[in-house]
Amino acid sequence: MTSVSSKLPSGFGRLWTAQTVSSLGDGVSHAALPLLALMLTQDPMALAVVTAAGTLPWLLFGVLGGALVDRWDRRRTMWVADAARAALLAIPAAAAVLDVLSIPLLAALAFLLGLGGLFFDTAATAYLPDLLGRDPVLLERANSRLRGTQTAASGFAGPPAGSALLALGRAVPLVADAVSFAVSALLVRSLPAVPRPVPQARESLLRQARAGASYVFRNQLLLGLALRPAVGNIAFLAVETVLALFAHDRLGIDTFGFGLLLTAEATGGLLGAGVASFIGRRLGTGAALTCTAAVEGLAILGLACAPNPYIAGLALAVCGAGMGATMVLGPSLRQAIVPAHMMGRVASTSRMLAMCAAPFGAFLGGWLATAYDVRTPLYAAAGLLLTMTVVTATMTSNRRVEAALRAAAPDGGQGHPELVKKG
Repeated sequence: MTSVSSKLPSGFGRLWTAQTVSSLGDGVSHAALPLLALMLTQDPMALAVVTAAGTLPWLLFGVLGGALVDRWDRRRTMWVADAARAALLAIPAAAAVLDVLSIPLLAALAFLLGLGGLFFDTAATAYLPDLLGRDPVLLERANSRLRGTQTAASGFAGPPAGSALLALGRAVPLVADAVSFAVSALLVRSLPAVPRPVPQARESLLRQARAGASYVFRNQLLLGLALRPAVGNIAFLAVETVLALFAHDRLGIDTFGFGLLLTAEATGGLLGAGVASFIGRRLGTGAALTCTAAVEGLAILGLACAPNPYIAGLALAVCGAGMGATMVLGPSLRQAIVPAHMMGRVASTSRMLAMCAAPFGAFLGGWLATAYDVRTPLYAAAGLLLTMTVVTATMTSNRRVEAALRAAAPDGGQGHPELVKKG
């Protein structure tokens, strides 16, 4: 494969390590925070408040956060966000030691950690293409590694570690998470500096935020890339809402078996992330994205029809593979074609659409299961995913991808023929 550089720069290794360590801490807190809340109350609404608080920053400040990232130095934004999260965790850790931990404090912690995550994730998404010279080949390779290790750290290693650390004391997982953020901040601070985007004419923050959102909605390719995770979140949350009940009532799976079912999905995700670049080269990025979307829909349909736990596990693994590949190909393409001065706003707008869609999926799944049957949300999710595949196929076609890469490449697109040859 032709590429401006066949080797990832040394700075990427430090960014990779930083995000892996941070993801491990995220996995620890993902398991520990709900368990800490459960130790304080059995009220489902109170538990829901803690869970929902972590998503609120994206809903409230997603686009504005992207506009700020486009104004600030991305490397500094990342390490300051992680350093702030490390310091923040000292407060609930001390409260746990003093036995004054409360639901409001945990909800506030989840919100502020989510706010820090908004700035870190957006800045990291904008920093990576600058670090790699906006090379589409290197971006796919880098995102494949990042996605794979993040899945392993936050999905496999982090949650069991969080549960185990909680057994040692309420403050222990919080301290472990703080250490992970501190290590990440130190690694990010050592990253090489990259040129800052050329500042535009002075505009208000709100006007810049609106310009970023408008840029996504007026570009068919970017809109198609944003709709996939947004519609996908509606479908996947509809499934996730009833998955435990479906597994218990229809498949006869116990608690341990349900954990294995989720592990199958995560394993598929690792595989999908690993082969994403290969299928992108074979099919063309646009066709590969359409293929992975169709795979996700058909896999959920297979899950709905599954007669036993083995078929269900296979279906979830296939779905996870489709999701893993999509989460490498989509962001890599976006990073390759979006101008540096717009990257933060475009990334945050896309992420905000996905986050806003998730609650609708959870409500849809619960309503369909209550009104009809526990399998109904799965059938509805499969139909939604397959419909989305058809609708967005032309929006993210190889022809559009080719045109966008040519427009973005300084050499007129000649540096990356393998990515665009399948028109």
